[in-house]
Amino acid sequence: MPSVLKWSSLPVAGMVSELKFPVPWGHIAAKAWGSPQGRPMLCLHGWLDNANTFNRLIPLLPKDYCYMAMDFGGHGLSAHRPAGFPYHFLDYVSEVRRVTAALKWSRFTLMGHSLGGSVAGMFSCIFPEMVDKLILVESYGFFPAPQGQDKGPGLGRERKLNSPLPSRDEPSKSEESDAWLDSKKKVIESLLRLEENKPQPPKIRSPQEALQSTCYVFPRLLQANSHLTEESGRILLQRGATEVPGGLVYNRDMRVLNHNQDPLTLEQCVSFLSKIQASVLMIIARDGIFNPEAKNMSRYFVKPLREAFQSNLKHFQLAEVTGNHFVHLNDPEVVAGLINIFLKRDQSSKARL
Repeated sequence: MPSVLKWSSLPVAGMVSELKFPVPWGHIAAKAWGSPQGRPMLCLHGWLDNANTFNRLIPLLPKDYCYMAMDFGGHGLSAHRPAGFPYHFLDYVSEVRRVTAALKWSRFTLMGHSLGGSVAGMFSCIFPEMVDKLILVESYGFFPAPQGQDKGPGLGRERKLNSPLPSRDEPSKSEESDAWLDSKKKVIESLLRLEENKPQPPKIRSPQEALQSTCYVFPRLLQANSHLTEESGRILLQRGATEVPGGLVYNRDMRVLNHNQDPLTLEQCVSFLSKIQASVLMIIARDGIFNPEAKNMSRYFVKPLREAFQSNLKHFQLAEVTGNHFVHLNDPEVVAGLINIFLKRDQSSKARL
């Protein structure tokens, strides 16, 4: 697989290249579209997905960009973390900084889908001077903790946004502490259980069996699985599994199923997003995971985060499109036009290599 140095010397526009960025525990894998001399954009996939999630979208975007889609650690073709170490949300944020440091990108555009959007949002708060444009696909840039599970012991009580008095339905301090402690207990015990099990050779599956495993290879929310078409599942499977004699084995690290997020409160998310300096395009699918009719824990933070983006940022655009959580992969034409217009606006503030 070509190194980043070999790739950077290739001048052919429109080409796709595979890269490996060395890190202390192995490598971060990525794929690049276009010329290294193009305007830089880093693309971040969702939880349990991989860089192939952008395969159908990027060819529809402006040709004067260099698109770099990376696999987070434990995903796709990237190395797994060392034994004994769980995955943390901030690990993914730090991987973004590692990759951009290797590329010597000082200012660039970030695009993230789902979890990748949360990583992009946090990166844009920590390193606001580095991000000129931020594209969030099926993401609000943050995923606050569920109500009642967002405060650790001793952090005290906080009122809900726009609520003058605490709700009677809010959990007690003791219940909040118990929920927080229980979540940490589950992370630790799940890691220990994985380590206690004797290493088993990877199960070999036929391509069709791998594809039909809830349409995609990784166990995830059933709702998200149902959003993938068979074609999209095959695209993700190409990078999410390795061909061996007799069939396919999955690439993902089982530990990413129990990554330790240490989620933020809604109040913290609202405070942090005011640090973003980038122009922001947020694309939400009408039948996606934030669908008002969907029964999930995200409904309580959608309105406050939308209002916070609108009131705190100078350049914020919200677009609702027809489609589901994987609209960028299932029907990329639906979002490509919006992204193209957004990228071509204000070309004077160029991303810098």
